[in-house]
Amino acid sequence: MGRDFVTTDAVRRHDPARRTFASDNYAGVHPEILEAIALANEGHQVSYGDDVYTEALQGVFRRHFGEQAEAFPVFNGTAANVVSLRSMCAHWEAVICPETAHVNSDEGGAPEVVGGFKLLTVPTPDGKLTPDLLDRQAWGFGDVHRSQPRAVTISNATEVGTVYTPAEIRALCDHAHELGLVVHLDGSRLTNAAAALDVPLRALTTDAGVDVLSFGGTKIGLMLGEAVVVLNPSAARGLPYLRKTSMQLASKMRFVSVQFEALLAGDLWLRNARRANAMARRLAAAVRDLPGVTVPRPVEANGVFAILPADVADRLRKRFRFYNWDEQIGGGLIEVRWMCAFDTTEADVDAFAAALAEELRA
Repeated sequence: MGRDFVTTDAVRRHDPARRTFASDNYAGVHPEILEAIALANEGHQVSYGDDVYTEALQGVFRRHFGEQAEAFPVFNGTAANVVSLRSMCAHWEAVICPETAHVNSDEGGAPEVVGGFKLLTVPTPDGKLTPDLLDRQAWGFGDVHRSQPRAVTISNATEVGTVYTPAEIRALCDHAHELGLVVHLDGSRLTNAAAALDVPLRALTTDAGVDVLSFGGTKIGLMLGEAVVVLNPSAARGLPYLRKTSMQLASKMRFVSVQFEALLAGDLWLRNARRANAMARRLAAAVRDLPGVTVPRPVEANGVFAILPADVADRLRKRFRFYNWDEQIGGGLIEVRWMCAFDTTEADVDAFAAALAEELRA
């Protein structure tokens, strides 16, 4: 063909040694995932999901979530959540969620704009819904003037870094089902939650009564891709068509599917999640006793929330990027979020903590 396939005109445009604590999405692709993509690359395969890798993927997900599970790969997490909830709700129906839920605070209105359903939010002290909190919005059934509650969505781990136990999810699902509601779980960091509790993935989903799952891949080492996983077939309708009309049907789906096989067929998901969680615990331990720093939330997965002087945060951010969480603390203080990824090292954490100590002294 005139050129050697191993050559490229691309130029590395970033410093590979630089680390951040802004998001686990900032991390690169795990080498084992890259190897899997290369493995699937040669030759031709049928497009739009009729390839051998997507076929094999179903068996991989069923080993983790049960024989009834069916997985639908999509491009990103917003799509996984919106397509899941679209399959569970009609346009006149509503989804109950914590006020801090990703679908409410970080999806740019996609659930309402694309999904066509209303979000009914509930303030939560720790990011987690309970049966009692659910009842604050689970009412008005049959009232034509109110969006009809139909689904509940929770995140595990939550947006504030807390983790639901299997018993907590089971209690919520049982109560929701008694009310005629179905339950969706945003699992963009489900692997981190399972690793934190040392339980199988199905313990937090299938066995706890979850009906539909958004399974996250990108934050735990994939190049791209999430999956809608139907755990209760009676709770979701039309997913093959909704995925297509939502522009989430990949033509070269083999490259999305083979990544999930590499992640889930062995223990890569667990290794990556344990590493990220351990680095978050190390970070919290390194900074919580620094004068001027408070760690107000439990560190249960791979996120650390801290309160510190706003000017210190601004200076530190020039050295290590991270995001603000709550700018309304007052008194010159701000709450920030620091995320650890599967490739965060002890040296990264120690360098960050040392830089924070320097800025506090400045």
